[in-house]
Amino acid sequence: MEESTGKRILNLAIPATIENLLQTLVGFVDTLLIAKIGLMAVTAVGVANTILNVYLAIFIALGVGTSSLIAQKLGAKDREGAVRIAEQSTFSAVIIGLLFGVLTLAFGKPLLGLMGADYQVMAYSTAFFYIVGGNSVFLAVMTIFGSILRAAGNTKSPMQVSVIVNVLNVGLDYILIFGIGPIPALGVVGTAIGTTVARMLGCVLLYKQIKKSPVSFELKSIFVKSDYAPLVRLSIPAALERLVMRVGQVVYFGLIVAIGAKTFAAHSIAGNIESFVYMPAYGLATAATTLVGNSTGAWDFKEAKRVAILSAAFGVLIMSFLGIILFVGSPYFAELFTSDAEAIDQIVTALRIDAFNQPGLAISLITTGSLQGMGDTKSPLYSTAFGMWCLRIIGVILLGRVLGWGIAGVWISIGIDLYIRSLFLAYRFRKNISARSHSSG
Repeated sequence: MEESTGKRILNLAIPATIENLLQTLVGFVDTLLIAKIGLMAVTAVGVANTILNVYLAIFIALGVGTSSLIAQKLGAKDREGAVRIAEQSTFSAVIIGLLFGVLTLAFGKPLLGLMGADYQVMAYSTAFFYIVGGNSVFLAVMTIFGSILRAAGNTKSPMQVSVIVNVLNVGLDYILIFGIGPIPALGVVGTAIGTTVARMLGCVLLYKQIKKSPVSFELKSIFVKSDYAPLVRLSIPAALERLVMRVGQVVYFGLIVAIGAKTFAAHSIAGNIESFVYMPAYGLATAATTLVGNSTGAWDFKEAKRVAILSAAFGVLIMSFLGIILFVGSPYFAELFTSDAEAIDQIVTALRIDAFNQPGLAISLITTGSLQGMGDTKSPLYSTAFGMWCLRIIGVILLGRVLGWGIAGVWISIGIDLYIRSLFLAYRFRKNISARSHSSG
C-alpha cells in the first residue's frame, strides 16, 4: 500500500516541480532580456511586479480553496459537487481579475508612486503595469484553471501548457522588445504585450484540458447562482496568509537594506539561487494537497496521514540532498552573479546556512499542503503570521543588526522560523487527523 501511495505522490509531484522550475527559469530569461534595455527598465518592471505579486497572492489563495474542496468532493465521489466548485472558482477568478484590472487602470500611477517609483522609473513602469495589470483577469483564470486540473489529479496538463505558454512568452518578448522585420522595437511595452498574449493562450489551452477532465463544465454555467460559503471560508484565510507573508517580506527586506546595500544585494542573489532548490517541495506540497483532500473526502484518515508523512519524508530526503549541493557549490553559484569578493563571501555564508534550513523548509511547505487538503487554511495563516513577524523580523533585528551578525543573522533567523513553523504545522496536522478519526469512528 505504501509503495502505491508513494508512486501516486511522485506522479503528481514531478510534473508540478518541472512546471515550477520552468516558470522560475523563464523569469530569469525575461529579466535578462529586459536588462538589455537598461537597468532603469529592470527596476521599472520589478516595481510593477511587486504590486502584481500581491494580485497573484490573492489568485493563488483562491486556488488553494479550489484545490482543497475539489479534491475532497472527488474523494467523496461527489462529481457534481466538484464541478460546482470549479464553476464557482472560475466565476470568482473572472470577477476578482476584472476588479484588479479596473483598479490598475484607475489607480496605476498612485500605486506605483507608493512603491517609490520616481519619474524616470514611472515612464517605463506605468505602461507595463497598465497592460499586464489591466489584463489581470487572464492571470486569475489561468491560475484557477491550473488549480482545478491539479485537484482532479492532473498535474501533467498544467506542466505541458506551462511549457507552451512560457516558450511563447520568451519568443514574443524577444520579438516585441527588440523588433524584427516590420515589427517595431517596443521595449518594456513589448514584454507586457508578450506576457498578456501568452496568458490568454494559457487560459484557452487549460480550459480545453478541463473539458476532458472529471470536472468538465460549460463556461455559461459559471453564472448559475450557488452557495459560495465553503469556497470563501477556505480562501479568505489563505489570502490573509499570503498577504501577511508579502507585507512581512517588505518589512524585513527594509531591515536588511538598513544593515547594508551590499548585504541586501547578497541576500537577493542567495534567494534567487535558492528558488531553484525548493521547487521539489512545492511539487510535493501540490501532491499532498490533492491526495490528502481525496482521502479526507473519502473519510480515509489513515491514508491521509500516510500521504502527509510520506510526502514530508520524500521532501526531507530530496531537500537534504539539494542542501548538500547548495553547501558545496555555493562559491561557484555566487560567482555566476557577481565578481565582488565581499558580496561572494556573503552569498556563500547565506547559502551554507540555508543548506541546513532545507529540511525545515520541506516539512513546512509540504505539511501546509496537507493541512490545506484537509480544509484547514487557518493553521498556515497562524504559522506564517507568527513565523514572519515574531521570529523572522525580530530575528533579523536581534541577530542581524543588534549582534552584528549581518547576513548570517538574517539566514539563521529564517532557519529558526522554518523549524518552529514545521513543528507547529506537524502538531496541527496530527491534532486534525486525530479529531477527525475519532469523529468518523
